[in-house]
Amino acid sequence: MYQREFDNLLRNTPPRAMLFYGENAYLISSYIQHYINITNAADSLLNLYFDEYNFERAKAYLSQSSLFGGTNLLIVKRDKKIPKKELDVLIELVGKNTDNYFLFEYQGKASDAKSLQSAFTPKKGANWLRLFEPNFRESINILQRKAQAVGLQIDHYALQHLMLLLNNNLSLCANELNKLAILEGEVTSKDIDRLVYSTAPLAIEQLLIDLFEKKPIVETMSRLLEIGEDEFSILRSTQFFVNQIFLFNAYMKLHGHIDSKAILGYKLPKNIEEQKATLALRVKSPSILKIFEHLLEVELQIKNTPATNRELLLYGAFIKLQSYL
Repeated sequence: MYQREFDNLLRNTPPRAMLFYGENAYLISSYIQHYINITNAADSLLNLYFDEYNFERAKAYLSQSSLFGGTNLLIVKRDKKIPKKELDVLIELVGKNTDNYFLFEYQGKASDAKSLQSAFTPKKGANWLRLFEPNFRESINILQRKAQAVGLQIDHYALQHLMLLLNNNLSLCANELNKLAILEGEVTSKDIDRLVYSTAPLAIEQLLIDLFEKKPIVETMSRLLEIGEDEFSILRSTQFFVNQIFLFNAYMKLHGHIDSKAILGYKLPKNIEEQKATLALRVKSPSILKIFEHLLEVELQIKNTPATNRELLLYGAFIKLQSYL
């Protein structure tokens, strides 16, 4: 189903069983919150996230009358599929009771969600919606509507600045608009710089991961420079990142496994730990040494280069760095 069609349904007869999936986590969360609002089910709903999902518990919840005499709203969020037999039962229970609702946010790959669509058919009072990542203009429009909803005065350029500062993350931007709404008067770019914490460190981390995976980096680099990161801070972060890769590489050779707490002194989230281990396995020790030497040379060059030429020098340095990988 297209988003416009779904918006029309929401205004008239909202489907009581919905499959949401895609790349726009903010809009999916907004639609789920809309269901909570229109059903007044905040006190009676059942959330089952990831491994919390249990078919018998979900079935029992939709099989009973609401404890508060209102609506039973079942919300499931997970990155694994629910077997079709179980989906059929849950959707059938929704169809038997007009006070029942079932929302399934599938967070796995969008291509894997197609097999789930057959369970969510209009004949059963159900439907599905895939939401795509909005482009920059669409994101600004969404944030403008959010600002109006919370009574915040903020112009187009300040919203653009907020998007750049928070690495185009709609959910983070919307949360910041909620906080900024307590200010009196119009919020400017200067207010955002003063009050909003930048996600630049996360963007730099992603830049370096892309760099080591030999992916394009121009767009991320440009965005970092636009929000005020300078060449020296990016270079220092690169040196720190390479040092971590070296430590992971050496530890694996000595011990045959990875333990980020033993390597760094603190435990990384499992997915990040595995990601850095994979990168470390790809790079040979002689290459790491060449990269260290290359970065030291680049540091000296940047220090002796006019500010107008540093950006170009850093791009060239990263291209050469990728040749060592």
